[in-house]
Amino acid sequence: MIGTVFRTEDVPAEDRFDYWRELVVRTRSSDLISAHTADYWAEYRLMELGPVTVWPSSFLPTRYRRSGKMVRRSDPESYHLTLLLEGGLALEHAGRTDTFGPRDLHMVDGSRPYDLRPADDRDRRAVKGVGVDFPKALLPLPPHLVRELLGRGLSGREGTGALLAEFLVGLDRQANTLQPSDAPRLGTVVLDLVSAWFAQVLDAEAALPQESRRRATAQRIQAFIRQNLHDPELTPSAIAAAHHISRSYLYRIFQQESQGETVAAWIRGRRLESARRDLADSSLGSTPIHAVAARWGFPRASEFTRAFRTAYGCSPREYRLQALSELEGARHLAQEVFPSRCGDDLDADGQAGGGVVVDGDRDRRLARHVEH
Repeated sequence: MIGTVFRTEDVPAEDRFDYWRELVVRTRSSDLISAHTADYWAEYRLMELGPVTVWPSSFLPTRYRRSGKMVRRSDPESYHLTLLLEGGLALEHAGRTDTFGPRDLHMVDGSRPYDLRPADDRDRRAVKGVGVDFPKALLPLPPHLVRELLGRGLSGREGTGALLAEFLVGLDRQANTLQPSDAPRLGTVVLDLVSAWFAQVLDAEAALPQESRRRATAQRIQAFIRQNLHDPELTPSAIAAAHHISRSYLYRIFQQESQGETVAAWIRGRRLESARRDLADSSLGSTPIHAVAARWGFPRASEFTRAFRTAYGCSPREYRLQALSELEGARHLAQEVFPSRCGDDLDADGQAGGGVVVDGDRDRRLARHVEH
């Protein structure tokens, strides 16, 4: 697991707003004002990814104001980027005033005053977002260009901005499955995506170090591949053309960023993983195997069968029969032990049991759903 979770509900109600204030001040000195101090609620996860700090948070509408005096007293020499997911905010910073909604991002310079306000401080609905703090020195762009971004609303709905937004949301979702040893690498990915995105917004990609540009390009290409796995014409040439790069540069990027895996092998691996997931899905049990294969970019069933057997040691039909047999066996066992509810629970969450011996009649019933 990566990160520490803080919740105001862990302290008495009368202390919750002060507790939240103390947590925020640990990051940077700010005044906090809220119309909900009597019954305040907030929570956040603090994720330290090397020099980068990511903190997904939810809180009742609150105003955060950092004065010039606070800046002089404590200057962290860092930038703070916020991805807003729910709610509305207004920001006054660096001579600009702007408003933000879901999937907007904005950045502030911790060395300058700012005033961040909720769109409606009387609204009881929580504001939800992801904050990112990182040292100014790690952003490989000239400061005079970065100043162009301060206090502006920036979209996280398309392009590299969308990649960054999805990565930040994914960090929060996967935090419990990540290991502390992953943290420095994840911090590097965040910085590379931020740098590449800012450079695009500023039309200043030439200012980025070559390594940062390469890693950000790899992230864009892999996202493009995942979105187009269904297309049998997804070839290295098509991918290179879509990203306005040569095939040789595409191969070089994958050599460096995918531990030596070729482009074709990476595509085939993602397709097989997706097809295997569908084959184990009981709701798709009546879908012919050749249709599952075609859905994930294998137009020829024989080619899919060979690739699947090479990767997993059995045919797609054998894999599906085994997976569905185990699921059926788990449901049958659960209904015997907890007849009033467990079968429904398993239907709802789709969890399959393992190592359950099922009878031949049930196997034959399942086999009717498996393509011959």
